[in-house]
Order: sequence, then C-alpha cells, then structure tokens
Amino acid sequence: MQIHTAHFDISAPDLDSCPAPELPEFAFIGRSNVGKSSLINAITNQRKPLADVSKTPGRTQMINFFRINNKWHLVDLPGYGYAKVSGKKKDKFNEFVSDYLLNRENLVCVFQLIDSRHTPQKLDLQFSQWLMEAGIPFVLAFTKSDKMKMGAVNRHAEAYHLAMGEFCEGLPRTIITSADNGLGRKDILTFIQAAIDAQG
Repeated sequence: MQIHTAHFDISAPDLDSCPAPELPEFAFIGRSNVGKSSLINAITNQRKPLADVSKTPGRTQMINFFRINNKWHLVDLPGYGYAKVSGKKKDKFNEFVSDYLLNRENLVCVFQLIDSRHTPQKLDLQFSQWLMEAGIPFVLAFTKSDKMKMGAVNRHAEAYHLAMGEFCEGLPRTIITSADNGLGRKDILTFIQAAIDAQG
C-alpha cells in the first residue's frame, strides 16, 4: 500500500461523536509512552507529522481519526494506564475507549503496541486478555526495536507470547516495528491492505 493522502479528520470524546462509520477503521493503542504517535507518523510518512509526539505520557485523551487515501481511518486511541490521570477521569477515559472498541461496527482490527525494551508487563497482558475475551481482532506491534539488539527484542516478544499462553491458545499476528528506521511499516500497511481487500 502506498499512502498518497493522510490528514486529521476529527477528535471524538465518545462513541456518539465519532464520524459516520463509512470507512474501515484500524485503531492503535498502547501504554502511555509506548511510542504510538511516533509510529503513526512513521506509518503515514507525511511531510508534516500527523500525530503530536510528546514526552508527557497520556497526552492523547480523545479518539483521533486520520483519513488515509480517503479509503480508511487510522484511529489514535488514548493509552491505557495514564501516568498523570487518575480517579473518575481515568475511569471515564477507560469507559469511552472500551465503548469504542466493543461497539464500533466498522472497526476492523486493533494494533496493540508493546514496548519491546521490556519484559512482559501486567497491564499489557491484561489488555491483550481483554481483547481476546471480547473477540476483538488485534495485532501485536512491538515498538522501539532499534533501541536494543534484535536478539533481545525477539526474546521479549517470545516471553510475551509465552505469558499469553495462560489465557489463549492461538497467538495474534506479531510485527516488530521501529519508528526511527521504518521497520515494520511495510508489514503493517500490507496487513491493512489485505484486511480492506478481504472486506470486498
């Protein structure tokens, strides 16, 4: 897939405010500071970055829609496990994100971003399990693979798969990525194109 046009469409504070479900949607989500905005910018590869990159975790606090090639939406979801959001506000964020994931009829797949520099984290595994139990199709995308040797990245991915074995039989598709060197970009876009084609 070649990306010819990519632009910000709308930010939605809840499911009812999302755009009409006319285009297939692919959502990106992960723990705060997983490198989501950087990966989105690497995937879309626009002269002006689409997503704001911040060193402050939890900056994405609404559902952001980016229209790609006028054929599909890349959806930037708030991260789970906000570092600086707590209490009722955190519960509200979790509620509208889960509402979108469970009830958005044109959501094709979720890319769950995992920081490849770490051993399996409880919060990531809990979210993977939730996606599994909810029957939501998802792909594991390990980020920041350029920050350490590939052997260590692969060991962390394998450890994550092993941990997932406690609550699932089949493992999801896994893609190793780097926003800095573009690793995984082609794989993600090829997967998205195949999923769109499969819908007819």
